[in-house]
Amino acid sequence: MPLPIRNSRIKLSQGQIFWREVGHGPALVFLHGSWEESSQWLPLVTELGHQYHCFAPDLLGFGESKTEVKLHYSIELEVEALAEYLEFLKLRQVYLVGHSLGAWIATSYALRFPEQVQGLILLAPEGLQMKQLGNRWQTARWLLLPLTGWLLRSLQSLKRWWRIGWVERGLEQRRRFLAARVACQLLFQRRRSEIQAESLQERLAWLQVPALVLQGQQDHSATEVLAQVYVQQAPEGKLRVIPEAGADLLQFHAASVAQEIEEFCQQERSYSRLKD
Repeated sequence: MPLPIRNSRIKLSQGQIFWREVGHGPALVFLHGSWEESSQWLPLVTELGHQYHCFAPDLLGFGESKTEVKLHYSIELEVEALAEYLEFLKLRQVYLVGHSLGAWIATSYALRFPEQVQGLILLAPEGLQMKQLGNRWQTARWLLLPLTGWLLRSLQSLKRWWRIGWVERGLEQRRRFLAARVACQLLFQRRRSEIQAESLQERLAWLQVPALVLQGQQDHSATEVLAQVYVQQAPEGKLRVIPEAGADLLQFHAASVAQEIEEFCQQERSYSRLKD
């Protein structure tokens, strides 16, 4: 029987935080991906809510987590908001589950507050600037230019004569980026030096908490590269590949992801009891 999902809001120093909450037990905090908000986790928290107390906030500047003033967004700002949120809820020990941008924030939080994080579960993690991936956000920067929008809309009027499906795809992707301005700022619309200062590749070796990276067997090549680097550089990093899954882990493989999370948390709790 599905458990009731509770919606709540609080006002923090940086702005209002909205979150979804379900279940009881050890605390799992879910941080959504770059182009998403907390509803992304609904299939997963309904699976895990019977054994865990699940919290899924909208990150600051996303969804219903609003700010009253214009802020310069950064990973550090998101970490500070998360710290204040967890302090308000009196959550002293949590497992952090992060997707994409949420994985970057979760890892950054664990580096700053390792004593509060029992483990990390990461999907398609961001936060690495690597030569082998090239300038992977260049197309996104180009799509966000006003001139590009005008050009694509002009070409769209020609579709009755030519098949130019790439124009429709470009416009759809542009709309997606425009609807997620904070994600764009965090990922690629800041000074390169600022993004580099918050990147993780020089700091993953300092990570003191266990980390599980989940990947679909048929995931994107860039995601595979990022996952491999996370696992290789994090001292307690592990990789689990979910068979027959692509980049749609949370859409179509929520049960498999939930099982991996549950097994990881159980193993870490057992290991902690043995150490004590």
